[in-house]
Amino acid sequence: MVTAKARGPGSGESGSARRSTVFLELMEPEGPPESESSEKSVFFSQQEDDDDEEEAKEPEETVTLNPLLQPALTGDVEGLQKFFEDPENPHHEQAMQLLLEEDIVGRNLLYAACMAGQSDVIRALAKYGVNLNEKTTRGYTLLHCAAAWGRLETLKALVELDVDIEALNFREERARDVAARYSQTECVEFLDWADARLTLKKYIAKVSAAVTDTEKGPGKLFKEDKNTVLTACCVKKEWLETHLEASINEIFEQKQQLEDIVTPIFTKMATPRQVKSAKTVG
Repeated sequence: MVTAKARGPGSGESGSARRSTVFLELMEPEGPPESESSEKSVFFSQQEDDDDEEEAKEPEETVTLNPLLQPALTGDVEGLQKFFEDPENPHHEQAMQLLLEEDIVGRNLLYAACMAGQSDVIRALAKYGVNLNEKTTRGYTLLHCAAAWGRLETLKALVELDVDIEALNFREERARDVAARYSQTECVEFLDWADARLTLKKYIAKVSAAVTDTEKGPGKLFKEDKNTVLTACCVKKEWLETHLEASINEIFEQKQQLEDIVTPIFTKMATPRQVKSAKTVG
């Protein structure tokens, strides 16, 4: 069993809190360390006490690490699943609690898996209903984390799972901005591509909603125009679903084509129609 030294009873920490201190000392607080070669050892580091002499006098005790940590770091998906699905597993009832146990800045085991680049672990744990958009105390999401560490495949997995790519941290940075700050070029390029797809997807949804809700607005569409817009939206939606390797330029071309179709129609819809006055009888 993997164990680590923790502070003694005099510290007043609970078992869960003590486990957290040896759990996720990973980033600065959310950025990658200078050397990734020692990343695994960083997972087990402890917070240092300001008073070394006082700490040296404190009795030590052995604390068991979070049992989900090792399989999460090594990509042992089958091992992780046993915690959640095997009633005979000694930690079965506490599996979700252990998974979501946080360190001092609000990071749980999902962050550990992201930093270790364990994409399959993220996909597997997502099936248990965890919130993949949860933020740390400083506003970092799993996507920010994977971007900072340059975990491209993990970014792809998270985007496939529909995480919020526009989420902001305390610096008002999106994951793309964090990737750029740490010079993770491939991650920047991928997130730009994901953002382009999201932009087209949101525009399609906006146009479809505008056509559907015209009865509530000031203007009304002719049936022919409405069908033209809805057909164009369906075509672009299908294009998005079938062109997963399309470039950013190709995606924006599709958006421009849709705009060229709907803009004249919406302009006509917004133009007040002239009402013929009734003829007076002489």
